[in-house]
Amino acid sequence: MTALTPPLGRRLRWTFADGLTLVGRELGRVRQEPGELAGLLIFPAVMVVLFGYVFGSAIPVPGGGDYREYLMPGLFSMVTFTATSSVLVRVAADASRGVMDRFRSMPMARSAVPFGQTGADLMAGLLTLGIMVGAGLLVGWWPHRGLAPAAGAFLLLIVMRYALSWVGVYVGLLVRNEQAADQMVPLFLPITMLSNSFVPTGGMPAWLRFVADWNPVSALTAASRELFGNPGAPTGDVAWPLAHPVAAVLLWSAALLAVFVPLSVRTYQRRGR
Repeated sequence: MTALTPPLGRRLRWTFADGLTLVGRELGRVRQEPGELAGLLIFPAVMVVLFGYVFGSAIPVPGGGDYREYLMPGLFSMVTFTATSSVLVRVAADASRGVMDRFRSMPMARSAVPFGQTGADLMAGLLTLGIMVGAGLLVGWWPHRGLAPAAGAFLLLIVMRYALSWVGVYVGLLVRNEQAADQMVPLFLPITMLSNSFVPTGGMPAWLRFVADWNPVSALTAASRELFGNPGAPTGDVAWPLAHPVAAVLLWSAALLAVFVPLSVRTYQRRGR
């Protein structure tokens, strides 16, 4: 007896509808956890004030300019990358508590679960970005190149965050243990610090500068500085990702999506067999 397979269009609509349901489930869960909600709302604003005023008086900006204007694109990038750890922990927690198994027992599209997780993170990312923009404006940051380039910078940040959320889903499915996932969270901080987010890379040792210049955090920061018109945009003989930061961010995002979307969907489906 041959099983009937629904047409592709119907399967896509099914996946999209189930994915939206799971986005609502994730957002509702955040509302019921005051600690996570407070972290989501307060932590970005605290980082803007803390880094802006602690480092602001100690670090000269290459080519001159206000350090808080130099800092904000770096903070946008830092939050974009560290958000991967939140997805990782949520997915690992759902796997360890048996939530994933309950989803598999329900008549819903298998691929809807990872799409729901990444969609919920995208919504949370938009909220976080809005809070950081408000805090940045309060401390003196401003985009100088107009509405369209600024919108382009925000779009790059959102695209990169969405691509990174798939990395979090995949690693969370592999770990499947909430405690182990929590222990991996501190590993994300060195990745964001080893970049041009807070200081120029020109003063680093050659080998460390090479790593920092090719770090996607540096490309995202450089692209944001260029599009916002903030100080610190790289000039002269620099590594390719910093000379073409917008193209580098798009290539990084496309590569992450191409690799981790199929890996995540396949891993989720295999865990149920």
